[in-house]
Parts: sequence; structure tokens; C-alpha cells
Amino acid sequence: MSKGRMLGLRAVRGAAVWPHATLDVATLRAGGWRPTPFHDVVLKVHQRCNLTCDYCYVYTMADQSWRDRPRLMARDVWLATADRMAEHAAEHRLPAMRLILHGGEPLLVGVDQLAALIGDFRAVLGTTCTLNVRMQTNGVLLDDAVLGKLRGCGVTIGVSLDGPPADNDRRRRLPNGRGSFHAVDRALRLLGTDTHRSAFGGILCAVDPVTDPLACYETLVGYRPPMIDLLLPHANWSMPSTYPVDGGPHPLADWLIAVFDRWYGAPRKETRIRLFEDIIALSLGGVGRSEQVGLSPVAVVVVETDGAIEQVDSLKSAYPGACDTGLDVRTDPFDAALLHPGVVARQIGLRALSDTCRRCPVHTICGGGHYAHRFRAGDGFRNPSVHCADLAHLIRHINGRVRADLDDRLGRLT
Repeated sequence: MSKGRMLGLRAVRGAAVWPHATLDVATLRAGGWRPTPFHDVVLKVHQRCNLTCDYCYVYTMADQSWRDRPRLMARDVWLATADRMAEHAAEHRLPAMRLILHGGEPLLVGVDQLAALIGDFRAVLGTTCTLNVRMQTNGVLLDDAVLGKLRGCGVTIGVSLDGPPADNDRRRRLPNGRGSFHAVDRALRLLGTDTHRSAFGGILCAVDPVTDPLACYETLVGYRPPMIDLLLPHANWSMPSTYPVDGGPHPLADWLIAVFDRWYGAPRKETRIRLFEDIIALSLGGVGRSEQVGLSPVAVVVVETDGAIEQVDSLKSAYPGACDTGLDVRTDPFDAALLHPGVVARQIGLRALSDTCRRCPVHTICGGGHYAHRFRAGDGFRNPSVHCADLAHLIRHINGRVRADLDDRLGRLT
């Protein structure tokens, strides 16, 4: 029996290891299920950050394992990761894989070190598959010289910003208490220039119903990003989000609906918003591309600074050790992680949903919501999303708008 198979069976038998005691990987495989290979590798090149965002799942929530890990990823770890990517791509005949430089804050490594790392990955993968390199950064350390170096390395850059200055700086602050908006604004303006625009991947924004949704959207779209990712707050049934008491029954949906109507009703397409596009595609029978909605297999694996192979790191919001697989890039292939019950649960779609979700008429669109948002201490992840009411309300609104447009267009043809 392979090491990966053994790991999967041990984890199934021990609910303390992973709260999926009823998930039988061996039975799934015997029934014809096969894992989807990883396409994205998130590389935690630096374990610390130069901001102190009060909602960060890495530093402010349940899992505090960052404290015991090396600050910087050593070269032997990233070379081992590159070998594992090449091995995985060859095994599954993948034409391309994505390497996502992450942290903490990846730019704390230094741009020259990042360039050396990227060069090593490209050399190891060679002609095995195309390597697409992305970076997710808070933008504070981006300047013209850094952008020039990253662009020369073929890096596509995503930047985090939560809206207008006061809203962003309320939650995304420097360690000295000062806001981060001014530095991020400078970086985004540079990314929007003709010189650097080819490296502009988009803006990531955490949804906060306390902010003005339209002011937030206008701020973000003003940078002309190719994509905006609107992320629901990381919360779960044991640690729910708290909003003002006058926020209504679905404050997140109300916020998102205001942005959707502004975005969808614009006379021309200003940018892409992944969450909205996914809901529209899923409503029309297509597939989604994000973890927030839909039933598509999650094909992302994380490598920490110490070489640990982990599941998607948003699970750190659930409980200590939620991301663990017990694997390491220096000793284990990525295929071993594909059989971990936590990875399997995010790839089997409908079979991982709770009975409540299965009975819901929008479950094929919602997909149960983000996996991390389903957690409840004592019974694991087989629950609806803690944002269930918001997701259902948002989906119904978007469906109504799209259906009305389709009916209008079809009516003109008859």
C-alpha cells in the first residue's frame, strides 16, 4: 500500500486528526472516483507580514502555527517543491501549473531572492509544463524598480485593498497603527501604467458590510483592474462574524447586491468580478473557478516555509492543525496529498455536502459555500456555510436579474 493511501486511511479512522471520520477514501476510489491533480501550488515564501490586518486568518484566528515556522523559506525547500511540481505535472500530463508566491508578505523576502527562486522553478520545470507565476501582496513594498524586476520574471501580481482610505485603514494597518492605503494606492497606480499593466492581475477585497459598497467598488474599479475578487469574511459556526444589529438578515448579500447591480448595470464591462461571474455561469449550467461557490474540485496545495505540504490555508480559520497533512515536499509527492480526506472532501462535490444543503434548491450554484465556513466544533465541516442565508439571497437576486434579461432578449426574437 502506498504511503499516501496509508495516510488517508489513518486520517479517516481518527476524527481527532481530521473531522471527517465517515469519509472513506478507499470506498470512493473503489467506486470509480479519481482525484483531480493539483494545478496551483501556493508557496509560503515568508512567514511574517508587514501589516497587522485585524481579520487575517493566518495571525488572528485559530491556527497559530506560523509562530513555530521559519521566517524564510530555504532554497532546499523551494527546490524540492519545484521537483514535486515537475513530478506532478509529468505524472498527470499537465500542460501548465501555477506557482503562487504568498505569505505572510512575499515581498519581505526581497525581490532579488524572489527572482532567484523563480529562476530555479523555471529551470527545474523546463519543458515539462508551462509555469505561470502569480503573487498575492499587500502592495506596501511595490515600487517602480520592484515591479520592473517582477514583470521581467513574468509575475502576475494581485494586490489587496479594502476600499476608500478610511475603510481600508480601519482594518489594514501598519504595525505602528498607521493606515496602509497611501502605499497601496501608489502601487496600484504604478500597476495601472502602460509600463507595468501587463503584470496587473487584479485586486482582492474583503467584504465588510460596515463599509459603503458603492464607494468601495468605485475606489477599486478606479484603478482599472482586470479582475476584482470579493471575499466573504472567514467565519464559521463556532466563530461567527459579528455585524451591527441593524444590518438586517443578510448584510453580506445586501452589500454584494449593491455592487452587483452597479457592476452588472454598467453600460460597458469595467472589470471582471469572479464571484458574480461564477454565480452567473453556474446558474446557466457552467462551472465556477473559485472556492466560494460551486462544486468544482479544489485543485490547490500549499507549501509552508518549513516544507510542510498543507491544504488550502484559509482552513487556519477553523481550528489548530486544520491544514495539516503530515507530508513534506522533501520526502513526499503531491499525489500523497491528493488522498488526504480533507483534500478529498473538497474534490467530491455533492457527496461532501450536508443533508440540509442537498435539499436546498440552489445547492448546485452555492456548492455549500466556502469549505472553511462550514466548520462547527464537534461535527466538522458537514454543515451549510455560516453565510448560508447571505449566499442564497445573493444567488436568487443574481438569477432574477439574469433571467429577466434573458426573457427580454428572447422576447425580442419572437
